[in-house]
Amino acid sequence: MPPTFGNGKICYIVMPSADVERSAEFYRSTFGWKVRRRSDGQLAFDDGVGEVSGTWAPGLQPFDSTGLTLYIMVDNLETTLELIERNGGTIAEPMRANAPEITAKFRDPSGNVFGLYQQER
Repeated sequence: MPPTFGNGKICYIVMPSADVERSAEFYRSTFGWKVRRRSDGQLAFDDGVGEVSGTWAPGLQPFDSTGLTLYIMVDNLETTLELIERNGGTIAEPMRANAPEITAKFRDPSGNVFGLYQQER
């Protein structure tokens, strides 16, 4: 199914990466992102629901979330935190319940910091 198109939709992310192959494997193994090779040879990704695409770029400073924080939605936060650590990431902020949200933050192998969000069941 093609992604939803619409004015104002966030659709593409360029993510800093110290090692593009390692980043691709981290996000594929941790979040189930589809990793593909573009016609120009660069690795790219589609998120877990095929709505946001992007690529990894060497030479950029890691995204540290000191201002804007991007959150990745997950089915099970505890399981995802275990996968993050198993796949080479670290926990930047442990799981907490911010009624009604359940959130945490992690640092990927390149040092990018993202939030995690689990909808309360």
